[in-house]
Formats: sequence, C-alpha cells, structure tokens
Amino acid sequence: MSQVKITVRKNGSLRVDDPNGVVEMVDADGNQYDLTGKTAFSLCRCGASANRPFCDGSHNKIAFQASDTAIKIG
Repeated sequence: MSQVKITVRKNGSLRVDDPNGVVEMVDADGNQYDLTGKTAFSLCRCGASANRPFCDGSHNKIAFQASDTAIKIG
C-alpha cells in the first residue's frame, strides 16, 4: 500500500498524492470535502485561489513567494 505524500511546491501549492484514496479532508465545521476519485490534488497556500482550499494557479498571477524548506533533524 502506497503512502500519502504531501509536497510543498516552491512558491506554490501543497500537492497531495493519495494513491489509495484514503485522505479525508474536512472544513472547520467538520463538513467533508468530496474527494471521490481524486488520487492527487493541490491545496492553496497563497490565499488568492477562487477555489479555496484547492489551488487554481493564482499563485503564479500574484507572484507568490515562500521560503519554506525542510529542516534536517539529527
């Protein structure tokens, strides 16, 4: 069974790869998003998407910049 993988894209979205369709995503009120059939999707980090929480590519239009990088532990 493949694992869920979340990739922080440079100056872009959070890419969620869910090969087994096991991710459950809910809003602040506990309402579930319909991810039926989605084995991959991207979440907005810039706040400009018209389809939040999903990415629509708006980060490119607003020149979103983020300095996120993984920190090695140990």
